[in-house]
Amino acid sequence: MQKYSAFLANLVVPTNLNLVQVRPLRGNGLVVCDPQLVFSVIDTLFGGNGKLRTRIEGRDFSPTEQRIIEQIISAFLRACKDAWSGVYPLQLDYVRSEMQTQFARIATPSEIVICTRFFLEIGESSGAIHLCIPYGTLEPIRELLYSSLNTDQIAEKQTWVDKLSVQLKDADLELLANLGRTKISFGDLINLERGDFVELPLRDSIDVTVSNVPFLKCRYGLSNGRYALKIEEFLTQPQALMNGVKHE
Repeated sequence: MQKYSAFLANLVVPTNLNLVQVRPLRGNGLVVCDPQLVFSVIDTLFGGNGKLRTRIEGRDFSPTEQRIIEQIISAFLRACKDAWSGVYPLQLDYVRSEMQTQFARIATPSEIVICTRFFLEIGESSGAIHLCIPYGTLEPIRELLYSSLNTDQIAEKQTWVDKLSVQLKDADLELLANLGRTKISFGDLINLERGDFVELPLRDSIDVTVSNVPFLKCRYGLSNGRYALKIEEFLTQPQALMNGVKHE
């Protein structure tokens, strides 16, 4: 966003200025093609490598050059319509082309305009297309633009959360259950023989950890002839997620 006078001051003069009607809103916009882009396209279309340097000072575009420019602008305006289709049915209709800024005035010098610059690469050459629309023209749909932006951000965030949730469900985790802990002297340790027992204190519950983070409180026992842990309580997981866990 900048003043219209500042936008015009940064343009190469003379250049290709194209007035467009912003429908269904009120007012006109401006599509500007840099001379370097125009002649790179023309040189490429007629068999060149896009490096031709042509001076246009003191002359208008020829009918052939103007026809090619109109085709570029037509493709650009169709792309703008498609880009806006998901937000607002905005359509830019071509009105006419000019070479001098004083004949393509869409706003007063002090009026605020919204400017967007698109860079195009053609072979080894590049140029820019500028789209300039007065702020007052888009003012009636300002709230719609802000609300659409917030909606897209929320939808994008939810999509990311859903994908992350699916991937987390497939992640492999190692559960560690500390069945018991005791202390013996070093002398008793080196005197242990095959068949000796090391007694562990019995506890009512056993903590199960994941990466040293307490996760479950369980009870040790047998299930179908196998040693097993029965889940008694989740220590960190929300209660709402417990429905998807099989307790065994």
